[in-house]
Amino acid sequence: MWERTLQDLIRGLRANKKDESKFIAQAVDEIRQEIKSKDMEIKAAAILKLTYLHMLGYDMSWASFHVVEVMSAPRIHLKTIGYLAAAQSFQQDTDVLMLTTNLLKKDLGSKPEDVAVALNGLSHIVTPELARDLAPELIAMLNHSRPHIRKRSVLALYKAIIRYPDILPQCMNRLRDKLDDSDDGVVAATVNVLCELVHRNPRDYLPLAPQLFHLLTTSSNNWMLIKIIKLFGTLTPYEPRLVKKLQPPITDLISTTSAISLLYECVRTCIIGGMLQGYSGSTLARTCVTKLAGFLQDRDQNLKYIALLAMVKIVPTHPELVAEYQDMILSSVNDEDISIRMRALDLVSAMVSRHNLQAIIQHLLSHLVKTDSSALPSASQTLSQLTASPSPAAAKPAVSPSQSPAYRLTLAQRILALGSQDVYDNVTDFEWYISVLVDLAYVARVNIGAEIREQLVDIVGRVRGARRYAVQYMVKLLTDDSFLLNASEEGGCPEVLWAAAWICGEYCSELAEPQKLLSYLLQQRVTALSPDVAAVYLQAAMKVFGAWTAELAERWDDDDLPRVQGTVDDTVERLSSFVAHPDIEVQERAAEMLQLFTFIRADLSTYKPKPRSDFLHGESSTNGFGEPSPEPRFPKSLYLIKPLFSAYEMNAVALTAQASVPVPDGLDLDAWIVPWHEESTPPPASEAEVGEGRKTKKGKKKDVGKQKRSKGKARADIGDGDVVDEDRARGSASPTTIETAEERAERERRRLERLERLRDDPYYLMDDRPSSTPVGVHVADVESIPVVKLDDLPPLSQAIAPTPRLPSLRSSPAPPAQTFVIDKTGEMPLGALSQPPPPRSGTGTRSPSLLGNGNGLTAAGAVASGIPGVAMPPPSRFTPYDLDADEPRPGTPQPIKVTRARKKGSSGGKKEKKRTAKLDSTTAQAAAP
Repeated sequence: MWERTLQDLIRGLRANKKDESKFIAQAVDEIRQEIKSKDMEIKAAAILKLTYLHMLGYDMSWASFHVVEVMSAPRIHLKTIGYLAAAQSFQQDTDVLMLTTNLLKKDLGSKPEDVAVALNGLSHIVTPELARDLAPELIAMLNHSRPHIRKRSVLALYKAIIRYPDILPQCMNRLRDKLDDSDDGVVAATVNVLCELVHRNPRDYLPLAPQLFHLLTTSSNNWMLIKIIKLFGTLTPYEPRLVKKLQPPITDLISTTSAISLLYECVRTCIIGGMLQGYSGSTLARTCVTKLAGFLQDRDQNLKYIALLAMVKIVPTHPELVAEYQDMILSSVNDEDISIRMRALDLVSAMVSRHNLQAIIQHLLSHLVKTDSSALPSASQTLSQLTASPSPAAAKPAVSPSQSPAYRLTLAQRILALGSQDVYDNVTDFEWYISVLVDLAYVARVNIGAEIREQLVDIVGRVRGARRYAVQYMVKLLTDDSFLLNASEEGGCPEVLWAAAWICGEYCSELAEPQKLLSYLLQQRVTALSPDVAAVYLQAAMKVFGAWTAELAERWDDDDLPRVQGTVDDTVERLSSFVAHPDIEVQERAAEMLQLFTFIRADLSTYKPKPRSDFLHGESSTNGFGEPSPEPRFPKSLYLIKPLFSAYEMNAVALTAQASVPVPDGLDLDAWIVPWHEESTPPPASEAEVGEGRKTKKGKKKDVGKQKRSKGKARADIGDGDVVDEDRARGSASPTTIETAEERAERERRRLERLERLRDDPYYLMDDRPSSTPVGVHVADVESIPVVKLDDLPPLSQAIAPTPRLPSLRSSPAPPAQTFVIDKTGEMPLGALSQPPPPRSGTGTRSPSLLGNGNGLTAAGAVASGIPGVAMPPPSRFTPYDLDADEPRPGTPQPIKVTRARKKGSSGGKKEKKRTAKLDSTTAQAAAP
């Protein structure tokens, strides 16, 4: 019979590519016949072909037992095929592995070639059971006379330790002896195994330090030196004395070695091992940085990457050394390799300080501007390319890595992170940084508007000296028609307009010409923006108008009346488009403004200018008797809007403000506000109650039968016309309570008083229609309904903006014109704890945000607490509302006392008394807090 060999199988596969599955199915059938042969040569050839098919993805688990048979063959070339098939196909759950224990023990005690094959196969198929049973044989193989057997035994022992760690104490002494082996291959294998095992428990390997140090100073094998240095990098944190011992040899290796991999491992070990501290550590650090700086100018991109990666780890301890090569590092940001760019950005972020922040941000920002202006061809260039090349692929311009939105987003976020680090600790000129934020909104062309908005709002709240400049810059942004037109497109940062409008409205006293800004805040194109931005525009317009009219009233001249009337008329006309806005918040704000401005217009139309003789000698007019006139010489409506927004000043809030609020006595934050009770099923009726129910046929004890009322009734009648809620009648398992006539009359009296009080409330809409609800029926108290205000954050949407000239890009950073003071602490609430608990998360450098993400402002509601740095609010023109502190306010209402009226004709026996007592006790339990 002729059998197909492995070579024939491969030739057949190549010749039958069109019908490969059919050929393989036929070959498997042949293998199934051959594998049953008693001839070990044929069986081994069949296993070899099956192993090849297994590499192509075909299952051979059905032949596991035959693989074990070939493993037990006496001839070495057949045994090798069996171990190869086992290493290829056996898994941890293969059932025939239990049959290989004695086979492996036999092979480990046989000839050296059998031992080598068995060790190689065991390292692939070892299981916890095999490792436990074969541990004595593996440890004995460490003392074999042949070096290659000892080396294989060390490597196989590592696989056994991974599967069964309990054998590690048994072989530790033998592994320590192998560090002094006469063969370098055995020593290298032992160091490699120890380098992998040391991560489990480094303290157990500290006794090996003397032998490892000897190998470090005497060996010339770079790969083994790398493993030894890795070992010491893991051991040094657990034995500080190793630092002083290792500094000289590692310094020598860094200075003399030409192997880049060894140099990198030395630098990494110096960093993680704490060897860069002290005077000698500073010398070693300078040596490391000098070596790495040379790689930055190398043509090999791998060397650049390694140098940047190592410098990132050195800069936290020695930033001044890395800063000497700032120009080389910044040049790596322009590298064509995107991975080198990202590592350079990491290094730039780590080395920033107050001295180099402006230079670094200007370089990064100019990098965005450069790619933005040069990467996109003009229309004529694109048309000429399309006409010159017939192939669309040839006309497609090359895309620079800097044009990737992901990279541009990372670069923009890095600029913002550098500026806001440690609450703007590195920013010395906030006027320059505000211009950087606005320029970034123009050139980023990615979704970065929300982050820019947060920082703009945060800066004007924390840095008082920058508010005037910020307002002036925001006015330029609001009056830029191109930015507004492109805001609805992708990547244009419309959130910056939100910040600009909010800043101009909140700090409108810094505006030079507030009247001109109103037309931009209320222009028709604002309705095309997102609803949250349009709502802020309306709010800012109201604040700006209020501040302008109040300032105008202080220096009122009757000649200003036509100008004010024209502004009011124009505002009312512009608000008509906002009133019809589809968003409910914009509608509400526009409607409120429209009502206010309608009132102001009516007041201005009825205003009659006073004769000049009335106020020649003072600010206010006088009557005929020389007393001040109660009527001001300006329209009173000019002061209508400003008091609505000037009660308190917006200040930064301390990070621990919320946690510092003391908990009032008697308040349990973990308790339920409304107690939650599970629906309890009524207890099973006793035999006595069942008996009472049976007596209903005779007309006695009919109270039990009253519980079986129809579910369709809205109320349950109990007793003499007494009424309770249906929910109580259906949801309570206990007997239903009864309201007495006096209590019902008192409740009705309180309800009528509340309705009479609400009639005088102009904000409450009364229903004059007659009520169809009976007088005696309980009506839910509407005052108990909670009112919740939901302030959601604005959605994120960006738009593409053109590239203007960026004022923030100066040739050389100029010193700031003034010294800016940053409010980093923020204000604390009234009655704050002296030592507030630490925050749950965060670094303690950011504050709670007005926008809801930890980076902004809020109203100063606790200015009377005497906290330093908190400005006192201006006195209000309105009478404060004082609460009567002496009025008692019980925290828990008294339980309602319920008495049960006895029906006429009912017997007053003992059972009735027991039922009444049971009702009273159940009511008391339900009313208890």
